[in-house]
Amino acid sequence: MTGRMNGWTTRVMWMIAVVGLQLASSAYGEDYKEVLLWPDGAPGAKGDGERDTPRLMVYAPPAEKANGTAVVICPGGGYGHLAMGHEGHQIARWFQQRGVRAAILLYRHAPTYHHPIPLMDAKRAMRYVRHHALENGVAADRIGVMGFSAGGHLASTVGTHFDAGDPDASDPVERESSRPDFMILCYPVITLTDERYVHAGSRRNLLGDTPEAALMEQFSSEKQVTAETPPTFLFHTDADTTVPAENSILFYEALRAKKVPAELHVYRPGGHGVGLAERYPLLAGWPKVLESWMRGMGYLNKAKQ
Repeated sequence: MTGRMNGWTTRVMWMIAVVGLQLASSAYGEDYKEVLLWPDGAPGAKGDGERDTPRLMVYAPPAEKANGTAVVICPGGGYGHLAMGHEGHQIARWFQQRGVRAAILLYRHAPTYHHPIPLMDAKRAMRYVRHHALENGVAADRIGVMGFSAGGHLASTVGTHFDAGDPDASDPVERESSRPDFMILCYPVITLTDERYVHAGSRRNLLGDTPEAALMEQFSSEKQVTAETPPTFLFHTDADTTVPAENSILFYEALRAKKVPAELHVYRPGGHGVGLAERYPLLAGWPKVLESWMRGMGYLNKAKQ
Protein backbone atom coordinates (compact mmCIF):
# COMPACT_ATOMS: atom_id res chain seq x y z
CA MET A 1 0.00 0.00 0.00
CA THR A 2 2.83 2.36 0.87
CA GLY A 3 4.50 1.71 -2.48
CA ARG A 4 1.25 2.50 -4.29
CA MET A 5 0.80 5.69 -2.31
CA ASN A 6 4.37 6.78 -3.06
CA GLY A 7 3.83 6.17 -6.76
CA TRP A 8 0.51 8.01 -6.68
CA THR A 9 2.12 10.93 -4.83
CA THR A 10 4.91 11.11 -7.39
CA ARG A 11 2.42 11.24 -10.26
CA VAL A 12 0.38 13.95 -8.54
CA MET A 13 3.50 16.04 -7.90
CA TRP A 14 4.55 15.63 -11.50
CA MET A 15 1.13 16.74 -12.73
CA ILE A 16 1.27 19.78 -10.44
CA ALA A 17 4.72 20.66 -11.81
CA VAL A 18 3.53 20.37 -15.41
CA VAL A 19 0.48 22.55 -14.72
CA GLY A 20 2.73 25.10 -13.05
CA LEU A 21 5.00 25.22 -16.09
CA GLN A 22 2.03 25.58 -18.42
CA LEU A 23 0.69 28.46 -16.35
CA ALA A 24 4.12 30.06 -16.40
CA SER A 25 4.20 29.81 -20.17
CA SER A 26 1.12 32.00 -20.41
CA ALA A 27 3.28 34.89 -19.24
CA TYR A 28 5.13 34.58 -22.55
CA GLY A 29 1.93 34.62 -24.59
CA GLU A 30 2.51 31.25 -26.27
CA ASP A 31 1.68 27.64 -25.55
CA TYR A 32 4.32 24.96 -25.76
CA LYS A 33 4.27 21.21 -25.68
CA GLU A 34 6.43 19.50 -23.11
CA VAL A 35 8.04 16.15 -23.89
CA LEU A 36 10.24 13.90 -21.77
CA LEU A 37 13.53 12.86 -23.34
CA TRP A 38 13.33 9.49 -21.58
CA PRO A 39 9.65 8.70 -20.81
CA ASP A 40 10.68 5.73 -18.68
CA GLY A 41 13.25 7.65 -16.65
CA ALA A 42 16.54 9.29 -17.55
CA PRO A 43 19.81 7.36 -17.21
CA GLY A 44 21.75 8.46 -14.14
CA ALA A 45 18.73 10.15 -12.52
CA LYS A 46 19.08 10.58 -8.76
CA GLY A 47 15.39 11.24 -8.19
CA ASP A 48 12.14 11.83 -10.04
CA GLY A 49 11.63 15.57 -9.49
CA GLU A 50 11.70 18.30 -12.11
CA ARG A 51 15.46 18.74 -11.92
CA ASP A 52 15.95 15.00 -12.41
CA THR A 53 13.77 14.90 -15.52
CA PRO A 54 15.37 16.26 -18.72
CA ARG A 55 12.77 17.42 -21.21
CA LEU A 56 11.98 19.71 -24.10
CA MET A 57 9.56 22.62 -24.22
CA VAL A 58 8.56 22.70 -27.87
CA TYR A 59 7.23 25.80 -29.61
CA ALA A 60 5.73 24.80 -32.95
CA PRO A 61 5.44 27.51 -35.63
CA PRO A 62 2.11 28.23 -37.33
CA ALA A 63 1.56 25.78 -40.17
CA GLU A 64 1.57 28.53 -42.78
CA LYS A 65 4.98 29.76 -41.58
CA ALA A 66 6.71 26.43 -40.89
CA ASN A 67 9.85 26.08 -43.01
CA GLY A 68 11.16 22.66 -41.95
CA THR A 69 13.97 23.88 -39.69
CA ALA A 70 14.25 23.08 -35.99
CA VAL A 71 16.61 24.25 -33.25
CA VAL A 72 17.35 22.92 -29.76
CA ILE A 73 17.96 25.83 -27.34
CA CYS A 74 20.30 25.43 -24.35
CA PRO A 75 19.76 28.26 -21.82
CA GLY A 76 22.74 29.46 -19.83
CA GLY A 77 23.18 29.54 -16.09
CA GLY A 78 26.76 28.48 -15.37
CA TYR A 79 25.74 24.78 -15.30
CA GLY A 80 24.08 25.63 -11.98
CA HIS A 81 20.64 26.85 -13.08
CA LEU A 82 18.76 27.63 -16.30
CA ALA A 83 18.00 31.18 -17.49
CA MET A 84 14.63 30.16 -18.91
CA GLY A 85 13.24 33.62 -19.68
CA HIS A 86 15.63 35.67 -21.81
CA GLU A 87 17.64 32.64 -22.96
CA GLY A 88 14.75 30.22 -23.30
CA HIS A 89 11.13 31.22 -23.86
CA GLN A 90 11.89 34.57 -25.50
CA ILE A 91 14.32 32.93 -27.91
CA ALA A 92 11.90 30.11 -28.75
CA ARG A 93 9.17 32.61 -29.58
CA TRP A 94 11.59 34.52 -31.81
CA PHE A 95 12.25 31.35 -33.82
CA GLN A 96 8.58 30.36 -33.81
CA GLN A 97 7.66 33.65 -35.45
CA ARG A 98 10.15 32.89 -38.23
CA GLY A 99 8.79 29.44 -38.99
CA VAL A 100 11.35 27.46 -37.00
CA ARG A 101 10.33 24.72 -34.61
CA ALA A 102 12.10 25.60 -31.33
CA ALA A 103 12.70 23.22 -28.45
CA ILE A 104 14.07 24.54 -25.15
CA LEU A 105 16.21 21.92 -23.45
CA LEU A 106 15.85 21.58 -19.69
CA TYR A 107 19.09 19.72 -19.03
CA ARG A 108 20.36 18.45 -15.69
CA HIS A 109 23.04 20.47 -13.94
CA ALA A 110 24.88 21.17 -10.67
CA PRO A 111 24.71 20.86 -7.76
CA THR A 112 23.17 17.43 -8.33
CA TYR A 113 24.49 16.61 -11.79
CA HIS A 114 27.89 17.05 -13.41
CA HIS A 115 29.71 15.72 -16.47
CA PRO A 116 28.74 13.67 -18.45
CA ILE A 117 25.03 14.22 -17.68
CA PRO A 118 24.45 17.62 -19.40
CA LEU A 119 26.02 16.36 -22.64
CA MET A 120 24.04 13.14 -22.38
CA ASP A 121 20.82 15.18 -22.17
CA ALA A 122 21.79 17.46 -25.05
CA LYS A 123 22.75 14.61 -27.37
CA ARG A 124 19.50 12.85 -26.53
CA ALA A 125 17.61 16.06 -27.41
CA MET A 126 19.23 16.14 -30.85
CA ARG A 127 18.39 12.48 -31.42
CA TYR A 128 14.81 13.00 -30.22
CA VAL A 129 14.11 15.94 -32.52
CA ARG A 130 15.66 14.11 -35.47
CA HIS A 131 13.72 10.91 -34.76
CA HIS A 132 10.44 12.82 -34.75
CA ALA A 133 11.36 15.16 -37.60
CA LEU A 134 9.11 13.72 -40.30
CA GLU A 135 5.94 13.73 -38.20
CA ASN A 136 6.62 17.33 -37.17
CA GLY A 137 7.34 18.67 -40.66
CA VAL A 138 11.07 19.08 -39.96
CA ALA A 139 13.84 18.16 -42.38
CA ALA A 140 16.22 15.72 -40.68
CA ASP A 141 19.21 17.65 -42.09
CA ARG A 142 18.02 21.06 -40.82
CA ILE A 143 18.23 20.59 -37.05
CA GLY A 144 20.51 22.98 -35.22
CA VAL A 145 21.57 23.70 -31.66
CA MET A 146 21.78 27.09 -29.95
CA GLY A 147 23.28 27.97 -26.60
CA PHE A 148 23.92 30.93 -24.34
CA SER A 149 26.88 31.28 -21.97
CA ALA A 150 27.34 27.85 -20.30
CA GLY A 151 24.52 26.65 -22.55
CA GLY A 152 26.75 27.78 -25.40
CA HIS A 153 29.47 25.53 -24.04
CA LEU A 154 26.99 22.67 -23.95
CA ALA A 155 25.88 23.40 -27.52
CA SER A 156 29.50 23.56 -28.68
CA THR A 157 30.26 20.20 -27.06
CA VAL A 158 27.31 18.67 -28.91
CA GLY A 159 28.86 20.06 -32.10
CA THR A 160 32.30 18.63 -31.30
CA HIS A 161 31.42 15.36 -29.51
CA PHE A 162 28.57 14.05 -31.63
CA ASP A 163 28.14 10.48 -32.82
CA ALA A 164 26.23 8.69 -35.55
CA GLY A 165 23.98 6.80 -33.15
CA ASP A 166 23.87 3.14 -32.21
CA PRO A 167 22.29 1.11 -35.04
CA ASP A 168 21.80 -1.85 -32.70
CA ALA A 169 20.02 0.09 -29.94
CA SER A 170 16.63 -1.23 -28.86
CA ASP A 171 15.47 2.36 -28.38
CA PRO A 172 14.92 3.80 -31.87
CA VAL A 173 15.79 7.31 -30.70
CA GLU A 174 19.30 6.11 -29.81
CA ARG A 175 19.84 4.99 -33.40
CA GLU A 176 19.75 8.61 -34.58
CA SER A 177 22.75 10.87 -35.09
CA SER A 178 23.36 13.52 -32.43
CA ARG A 179 25.21 15.84 -34.83
CA PRO A 180 23.68 19.30 -35.20
CA ASP A 181 23.41 20.61 -38.76
CA PHE A 182 24.33 24.10 -37.56
CA MET A 183 25.26 25.86 -34.32
CA ILE A 184 24.38 29.27 -32.90
CA LEU A 185 26.60 30.22 -29.96
CA CYS A 186 25.79 33.37 -27.99
CA TYR A 187 28.47 34.70 -25.63
CA PRO A 188 29.49 31.05 -25.09
CA VAL A 189 31.82 29.54 -22.56
CA ILE A 190 34.34 27.75 -24.79
CA THR A 191 37.74 27.24 -23.16
CA LEU A 192 38.21 25.30 -19.95
CA THR A 193 42.01 25.38 -20.05
CA ASP A 194 42.99 28.99 -20.72
CA GLU A 195 42.94 30.61 -17.29
CA ARG A 196 42.87 34.09 -18.82
CA TYR A 197 39.44 33.56 -20.30
CA VAL A 198 37.84 30.58 -18.56
CA HIS A 199 34.58 30.96 -16.67
CA ALA A 200 35.66 29.18 -13.51
CA GLY A 201 32.15 28.71 -12.15
CA SER A 202 30.93 26.85 -15.22
CA ARG A 203 34.03 24.65 -15.22
CA ARG A 204 33.63 23.84 -11.54
CA ASN A 205 29.91 23.05 -11.85
CA LEU A 206 30.54 20.82 -14.85
CA LEU A 207 33.80 19.05 -13.97
CA GLY A 208 34.23 19.54 -10.21
CA ASP A 209 36.68 21.47 -8.06
CA THR A 210 39.86 19.77 -9.25
CA PRO A 211 39.27 18.35 -12.73
CA GLU A 212 42.00 16.40 -14.46
CA ALA A 213 43.95 18.27 -17.11
CA ALA A 214 42.97 15.73 -19.77
CA LEU A 215 39.27 16.25 -19.03
CA MET A 216 39.59 20.03 -19.25
CA GLU A 217 41.39 19.62 -22.56
CA GLN A 218 38.71 17.28 -23.86
CA PHE A 219 35.95 19.77 -23.11
CA SER A 220 37.72 22.92 -24.21
CA SER A 221 35.69 23.17 -27.37
CA GLU A 222 38.24 25.21 -29.34
CA LYS A 223 40.57 22.20 -29.10
CA GLN A 224 38.00 19.72 -30.40
CA VAL A 225 37.01 21.29 -33.73
CA THR A 226 37.30 19.08 -36.82
CA ALA A 227 36.30 19.46 -40.45
CA GLU A 228 33.01 17.77 -39.48
CA THR A 229 32.06 20.43 -36.93
CA PRO A 230 28.81 22.09 -38.10
CA PRO A 231 28.65 25.61 -39.61
CA THR A 232 28.53 28.11 -36.77
CA PHE A 233 27.24 31.60 -35.99
CA LEU A 234 28.91 33.28 -32.99
CA PHE A 235 27.85 36.42 -31.14
CA HIS A 236 29.64 38.11 -28.24
CA THR A 237 30.21 41.57 -26.75
CA ASP A 238 33.49 43.32 -26.09
CA ALA A 239 32.06 44.56 -22.78
CA ASP A 240 31.54 41.02 -21.47
CA THR A 241 33.76 40.60 -18.42
CA THR A 242 32.01 37.44 -17.20
CA VAL A 243 32.82 35.32 -20.24
CA PRO A 244 35.36 37.29 -22.29
CA ALA A 245 34.91 37.52 -26.05
CA GLU A 246 38.13 35.58 -26.53
CA ASN A 247 36.03 32.45 -25.95
CA SER A 248 34.16 33.06 -29.21
CA ILE A 249 37.31 34.25 -30.96
CA LEU A 250 39.20 31.07 -30.05
CA PHE A 251 36.37 28.91 -31.39
CA TYR A 252 36.06 30.99 -34.56
CA GLU A 253 39.79 30.67 -35.23
CA ALA A 254 39.58 26.91 -34.74
CA LEU A 255 36.67 26.71 -37.19
CA ARG A 256 38.58 28.76 -39.77
CA ALA A 257 41.60 26.52 -39.41
CA LYS A 258 39.43 23.51 -40.30
CA LYS A 259 37.62 25.43 -43.09
CA VAL A 260 34.25 25.13 -41.34
CA PRO A 261 31.83 27.89 -42.48
CA ALA A 262 31.62 30.35 -39.60
CA GLU A 263 30.55 33.89 -38.84
CA LEU A 264 31.59 35.89 -35.77
CA HIS A 265 30.10 39.17 -34.50
CA VAL A 266 31.67 40.96 -31.54
CA TYR A 267 29.73 44.05 -30.47
CA ARG A 268 31.23 46.75 -28.27
CA PRO A 269 28.41 47.29 -25.71
CA GLY A 270 26.18 44.89 -23.83
CA GLY A 271 27.98 42.89 -21.19
CA HIS A 272 26.92 39.31 -20.45
CA GLY A 273 23.55 37.56 -20.45
CA VAL A 274 21.83 40.01 -22.79
CA GLY A 275 19.48 37.57 -24.56
CA LEU A 276 17.77 39.39 -27.45
CA ALA A 277 19.38 42.62 -26.14
CA GLU A 278 16.18 44.63 -26.30
CA ARG A 279 17.54 46.95 -23.58
CA TYR A 280 20.66 47.77 -25.60
CA PRO A 281 19.93 49.97 -28.64
CA LEU A 282 23.38 49.45 -30.15
CA LEU A 283 23.18 45.67 -29.70
CA ALA A 284 19.52 44.93 -30.36
CA GLY A 285 20.18 44.34 -34.05
CA TRP A 286 22.12 41.13 -33.50
CA PRO A 287 19.05 38.88 -33.97
CA LYS A 288 18.55 40.46 -37.40
CA VAL A 289 22.14 39.56 -38.26
CA LEU A 290 21.44 35.99 -37.14
CA GLU A 291 18.29 35.94 -39.26
CA SER A 292 20.32 37.07 -42.29
CA TRP A 293 22.89 34.35 -41.66
CA MET A 294 20.21 31.66 -41.37
CA ARG A 295 18.52 32.91 -44.52
CA GLY A 296 21.82 32.92 -46.37
CA MET A 297 22.46 29.34 -45.22
CA GLY A 298 19.00 28.34 -46.46
CA TYR A 299 17.54 27.50 -43.05
CA LEU A 300 14.65 29.96 -43.29
CA ASN A 301 13.54 28.91 -46.74
CA LYS A 302 10.90 26.21 -47.09
CA ALA A 303 12.50 22.80 -46.98
CA LYS A 304 11.97 20.65 -50.05
CA GLN A 305 9.58 17.81 -49.38
